[in-house]
Amino acid sequence: MRAEKQYLISEVNNYLKKSDYVILANFTGATVSDVADLRVKLAVEKAEFHVVKNSSLRVAAKALGLPDIDASLTGPTAVVVGGKNSPGVAKILKQYFKEKQKFAIKAGVLSNKLITAKDVERLADMPSLDSLRAQLLGLLNQPGTAFVRVINAVPQSVVNVLQAKVRAASV
Repeated sequence: MRAEKQYLISEVNNYLKKSDYVILANFTGATVSDVADLRVKLAVEKAEFHVVKNSSLRVAAKALGLPDIDASLTGPTAVVVGGKNSPGVAKILKQYFKEKQKFAIKAGVLSNKLITAKDVERLADMPSLDSLRAQLLGLLNQPGTAFVRVINAVPQSVVNVLQAKVRAASV
């Protein structure tokens, strides 16, 4: 294998190792400024957008043991990788692709499983990681709050009765 080809494959290999997900996108019709704008938006989630050769991606994916993505490797292909928040990245992609209508999600790999473009859209519709954490904390906090209210109800009732007695005596 030529040195140039080996270099391209190792570069794609490094991209794929950056996260436990890979989203494949078609960028036909996108301008350089569109891609630059998307990269800025993805940087918020520490994700990266890279244009790759299909043949290099095919070889690198097989070397890493990723599922068979050959069906998605037609036309121009870009990979989105990096960051820990895959739903957040999918949300950015879905919104940006809807605005520009020059990009399309081909497929994705999440936790070493092939997912379709529809699955990536469903992933985008999930709440963010911070939102899920807040919901979990709310659920964990609820029983404690209810318990404190029940414990506080009895002394509060006694105080209310005593206050009523004091008011009745002063009238």
